[in-house]
Amino acid sequence: MSSADNTVHMPTWLRVGVVPLVNLSMALFVSGLIFWIIGENPIEAVRLMIYGAFGYQEAIGYTLFYATNFIFTGLAVAVAFHAGLFNIGGEGQAYVGGLGMALMALAFDDVLPVYLLVPLCLVSGAVFGAAWGAVPGWLQAYRGSHIVITTIMFNFIASALLGYLLVSVLIAPGSMAPETRKFLDSASIPYLYEIAAWFGVELSRSPANGSLFIALICAFGLWLYIWRSPSGYALRTVGFSERAASYSGIDARKVTVITMCLSGGLAAMMGLNEILGTQHRLLLNFTAGYGFTGIAVSLMGRNHPVGIVLASLLFGALYQGGAELAFDMPKVTREMVVAIQGLVILFSGALAYMSEPWVAWVYGKLIGKHVIVEGAV
Repeated sequence: MSSADNTVHMPTWLRVGVVPLVNLSMALFVSGLIFWIIGENPIEAVRLMIYGAFGYQEAIGYTLFYATNFIFTGLAVAVAFHAGLFNIGGEGQAYVGGLGMALMALAFDDVLPVYLLVPLCLVSGAVFGAAWGAVPGWLQAYRGSHIVITTIMFNFIASALLGYLLVSVLIAPGSMAPETRKFLDSASIPYLYEIAAWFGVELSRSPANGSLFIALICAFGLWLYIWRSPSGYALRTVGFSERAASYSGIDARKVTVITMCLSGGLAAMMGLNEILGTQHRLLLNFTAGYGFTGIAVSLMGRNHPVGIVLASLLFGALYQGGAELAFDMPKVTREMVVAIQGLVILFSGALAYMSEPWVAWVYGKLIGKHVIVEGAV
């Protein structure tokens, strides 16, 4: 048998399915050691975490609420990754996108019905977020400014801009808190329990709302765009090799700007869940770090929409289950729960490809062939 016949490439299902599960298992194992050191039962901690995330209807609602934010920010990071760009500006793009939604809601919530105003808010937020993402994209494409540096800087600019507007311009009359007035019902996305009631189904109250369905539609739409459209092919070509893309007639600079517009627009959609879905007003720090966690979500989901949805569900469970765990186990502080979340981010993000070689080695032993490990999708 020739060496070529005895060599196979690492299967996609192994790279996008098994490897993330191995990374997650390693993170949970290290977390279990921490619980064991402080004198808590790791098995009981896992049970409490799972119950806190999925054990009853309200918990599931909160898990889905958090997951919705992660889907939007994870998709925003993923589309940039496929073009060879590292967008760390999800927080700022969500800030500015939320501002666009709020301005539309404040201007028309007393004259337009919900079925007109919510789509207008969606479009307004997407345009604002896309515009905020376009500037770093243009600077990268036409001036050579590094996208990581510019997107980080734009996070601070967006935060300062929103702070100024909420304190000096948009603050609700008579309010001491830096936030706008509450939107009228015409600028609100219905909660899941309200949607279920339309069909005669009773659900417990939770902040989960119709933004979840929009997030899933965005995930499907992004899959169609990246893998089933000429523009998506051009985007992936630029990500693989900008020089080869230019040689084949693709305008790499134009693709870079368009990709950052799309990434910024997706990050801005987080405002649907937070601003129109639950808060019903614009306020400071509504992004709560979701833009940065979206990087780990995208990496764990291997930059694929299906993987991102599953990874978002996991991180949503960590957020909700971690809160329940800190409540039920006195020795487990909120800081320790954050540390556990950080371990998951570490193993699924920074060390995402650490386990690939030995997973491939084990798989090769099982099938009796040498497995070649390629780069991530």
